Amino acid sequence: MKIDSSAHPPDYYLAQINVALMKAPLTDPIMAEFAAALDQVNAIADQSPGFVWRLQTSSGNATDIQAYADPRMLVNLSVWRSIEQLQHYVYKSLHGDFFVRRRQWFEKYQGEHFAMWWVPPDHRPTVEEGKAKLEYLELHGESPDAFTFANPSMGRMKDEG
Repeated sequence: MKIDSSAHPPDYYLAQINVALMKAPLTDPIMAEFAAALDQVNAIADQSPGFVWRLQTSSGNATDIQAYADPRMLVNLSVWRSIEQLQHYVYKSLHGDFFVRRRQWFEKYQGEHFAMWWVPPDHRPTVEEGKAKLEYLELHGESPDAFTFANPSMGRMKDEG
């Protein structure tokens, strides 16, 4: 899918959240390959063009952050310079190899599991903010407030027309 770079508002960065429901705890053998690749996949993100920031604890990832009542829920939150650069990382790096096999490790999630929105360059979104974007997307559909790769042109700033 070709992304329309005119959807990128000037002087803003792209925030994204995605959540996933693991089939088992990270320590379970079914999750071993996924867990073993976390550091490498995160390192690739950190070195990718356009990468700005990602949510992490002292462990170097966000797997110990409990954002939901179910401890099997993982949350990923990051900031990028553009939709195109995030899309390249998601689909065309080692991350993409794991993404296409996600059903090995994750349940099909009922509800919105991915959202993007624009933030000022110095803003670092919180888990609560990201969860609110997922809820907004579920209730209202895609708009300049929350959008997905399926309709990135919705990411135009409201006052851009």
